[in-house]
Amino acid sequence: MSAIAIIDYGLCNLDSIARAISECGGDPFVTSDPAELDKARKIILPGVGAFPKAMENLRSAGMDTALDDRVVKGGMPFLGICLGMQLMANGSEEGAKAEGLGWLDAEVVKLKATPAGDRVPHVGWNEVNAREGVTLFDGIKPAADFYFVHSYHVRCNDGSLAISTTPYGGGFVSGVIRDNMMGVQFHPEKSQKLGFRLLANFLEL
Repeated sequence: MSAIAIIDYGLCNLDSIARAISECGGDPFVTSDPAELDKARKIILPGVGAFPKAMENLRSAGMDTALDDRVVKGGMPFLGICLGMQLMANGSEEGAKAEGLGWLDAEVVKLKATPAGDRVPHVGWNEVNAREGVTLFDGIKPAADFYFVHSYHVRCNDGSLAISTTPYGGGFVSGVIRDNMMGVQFHPEKSQKLGFRLLANFLEL
């Protein structure tokens, strides 16, 4: 059973993602201690809340440097969920326009409401159109519905990073990949059967 580190930076309840990983066959442990990443085989960075505060908390704990060492330099499989995906970008226009981890050539921008009735924040089920052949989406039907809660989204400067899109607010990137680093804007742990399938796919990488 694979040890999966779930990063706690003080902005969300992590019980649901830990339970989901257990049900998918992983061995999760929640940590805010960079040294504990040494025992992990994979890392998940979940989260809800404000981008600037999240980066402040990661940096104050030394977790940003530890993640760089294990994920970017060490090649450890990584999954960012919701705010965790956004933190992979260069930075965000939210609040004080904080810098992110800088793993993706991308920026985080606010969703736009539309005359068609797309509101901000985006809360609820919506379709995810995945690029063909992406292992993270193996066994998941095209245009499958996943659960979202967010007001900001990742805008990729490098289009090859996008592995899925969602047609809300004019359309946005809902999944990204760069080598061993993956991110999804939706919450797989709240997306029932298909969300658990995605997490199981991640555990099998």
